[in-house]
Amino acid sequence: MDEKRRHPRVVINLPVSCDVAGGQQFQANARDVSVGGMFVEASVAPAFGAQITIVGDFPGRPGMRIPAIVRWVTSDGFGVQFGLLGAHETHVLAAIVHKGRG
Repeated sequence: MDEKRRHPRVVINLPVSCDVAGGQQFQANARDVSVGGMFVEASVAPAFGAQITIVGDFPGRPGMRIPAIVRWVTSDGFGVQFGLLGAHETHVLAAIVHKGRG
């Protein structure tokens, strides 16, 4: 597979809630993350291009909300690209990636 990612990803195992624009909500598991996106393992997959909000208890930031858009879907989950993040969210994600690579 040709790697097109701009940011390095690290493996995580974090329960998250996915709120899809339009009302659908489901529980899932964040499996890897970068400062630009995430793979979400789930039995439900929103459509390509769907706007979602990922909510999880990230280190130092419980209940953190991350806006995202679905960029690809597989049989075991989906990949998202993060939307506009604030400084706190960016810092938390960068710290996770840095720790995971160290």
